[in-house]
Amino acid sequence: MKKQLTAFIAAIFITMCIAAGIFAVSGVAYANTSGTQASNTPNQNASTNVNASNVVSQVQVQQQQQIQQLQSLVAQYQQRDQQYQQREQQYQTEVTQANTQLAAAQQQLQQYQSLVNYLQQRGIITVTNDGQVYVNR
Repeated sequence: MKKQLTAFIAAIFITMCIAAGIFAVSGVAYANTSGTQASNTPNQNASTNVNASNVVSQVQVQQQQQIQQLQSLVAQYQQRDQQYQQREQQYQTEVTQANTQLAAAQQQLQQYQSLVNYLQQRGIITVTNDGQVYVNR
């Protein structure tokens, strides 16, 4: 019972503080004679509408500029992508050519090795351990 009474007194005190604040603010507002008056003249509304439409049009122009910038960036990236794809195709072609040359060189090397082995077996040449070749007469 004591807790309920304390809570009730606290609620009444808080309500009275808020009500006093509301009365104080409304009393000051009522007593203020130098305040501005509301005006509904057409000129003021027209200038407000013009200002609002100017702001809207400026925002639209900015958005259009941003869209154009982004589209320009996309076009640049697409060009770069095409360049990279062309380079990749060029490099693939060069790798294929290099592999073909390598295969031909390996085939020639095998032919040279076979020839050297044949000449050694027949006793026409002698190859030393340090790589020197002597022709036997």
